[in-house]
Amino acid sequence: MSTITLRATLVGSVSIFLWGTLALLTRLTDGRIPPFQMMAMTFALAFLLMSLNWWRQGHLGLRHLRQPKLAWFLSVGGYFGYHFCYFLAMTKAPAVSVSLIAYLWPLLIVLFASLLPGEHLLKRHLSGAVLALYGCWLLIGQGSDGFNPDYLGGYLLALCCAFIWSGYSVLSRLVKQVSTDAAGWFCGATALLALLCHGLWETTVWPVSASQWLGVIGLGLGPVGIAFFTWDYGIKHGNLQLLGVLAYSAPLISALLLVLTGLANADITLLLACLAIVSGSLIAGYQRNRSQGAEVSAPESVYGVHQPDHRA
Repeated sequence: MSTITLRATLVGSVSIFLWGTLALLTRLTDGRIPPFQMMAMTFALAFLLMSLNWWRQGHLGLRHLRQPKLAWFLSVGGYFGYHFCYFLAMTKAPAVSVSLIAYLWPLLIVLFASLLPGEHLLKRHLSGAVLALYGCWLLIGQGSDGFNPDYLGGYLLALCCAFIWSGYSVLSRLVKQVSTDAAGWFCGATALLALLCHGLWETTVWPVSASQWLGVIGLGLGPVGIAFFTWDYGIKHGNLQLLGVLAYSAPLISALLLVLTGLANADITLLLACLAIVSGSLIAGYQRNRSQGAEVSAPESVYGVHQPDHRA
């Protein structure tokens, strides 16, 4: 792995850690705010965050507004499309089932990335992804009642989520020349679409306490703001398949943060999930060094972060 690829992979893994804070930050909002309103508010904050970066650079970001149609389609389609299907799926199927199906996206990234020019599907990537997937399902699969044909519509929408996010992540390689600064405009467009949906289907509910505002601002600056910007850079220039495997660390990070803050209890399921996810990540990151005729295992990255029911 080249230095540039390694650096981009590490940058992308910052997103995975930030997505792991979603459950904790969402707890602060008390679940009061309607989903599309929350989406509009957090993506608007992400746009403002990038606007500050443009201001620091001495311009208003207009130079990043004109981008290829494919870049707009992939990014806005990925940001808005995922959440639109997810929120709709949550109204048609149990939350646990929706989360399990939607969180197939990291495995799909591993599979789809092999179709890109110059990429190959290695056994270590696939086996690591499957093992990490098992660990993830241990965490978020508790309470699932199994398949119920009455919820088929919700299941299909959740599957669309997995394909939308993995498709966006992999196909973004086709527009890797587009600067991450342009993601600010993509977040702004997503905020407007979410605001439209909110106006059509929801009643506005504003945060009423400091902790609720802290949750909203934290979500907008971290898991939605910085996370989408670092993910954009990571998927365009980093090791996609390793990032896909590391993405299974997000629910583990979420669970650990809830345990550390006293909002959840540690149990044997958490331990087993931790072992499976960490082992899967190490397997996927295994490299062979033949420079001296020896084989040395080295994880390409050991950090990974989405609470599947909010990747936003």
